[in-house]
Amino acid sequence: MISAAHFILYVRDQEASRRFWEQGLGLPPALHVPGMTEFHLREGVVLGLMPERGIRALLGERLPDPAAAAGVPRAELYLLVDDPAESLARCLRAGASPLSEVLPRAWGHRAGYCLDPDGHVIAFASVGAAPAVSDPGSAASPP
Repeated sequence: MISAAHFILYVRDQEASRRFWEQGLGLPPALHVPGMTEFHLREGVVLGLMPERGIRALLGERLPDPAAAAGVPRAELYLLVDDPAESLARCLRAGASPLSEVLPRAWGHRAGYCLDPDGHVIAFASVGAAPAVSDPGSAASPP
């Protein structure tokens, strides 16, 4: 049984990423020490930020260098929120790059997408009505 979930993003600059996520999420980090920043998103759910060089030092040379793929999306952070448009706008003001406005999606959510400064895909979504068949975002697969 899983008792908690920590999602850790590898980042180029821990301090710059901390500032982005603090502004983008609208909450302060629960932990900010050299090598790790953590935001408690809800009970048992933590978003961590670890410098790319830190994970290499921790796991060694067998791990491909995360810096070699900087800016290449490899995962998505999909966050269910009360107001996805406001959350997306807050992240854009903090420095995210827009990908898609909040639209109804085929899986029954309304979701909007952006990229953080490290190239991680962020989705802000809420449960909503199913989209019309003509919705261009409805072809996307569910999260």
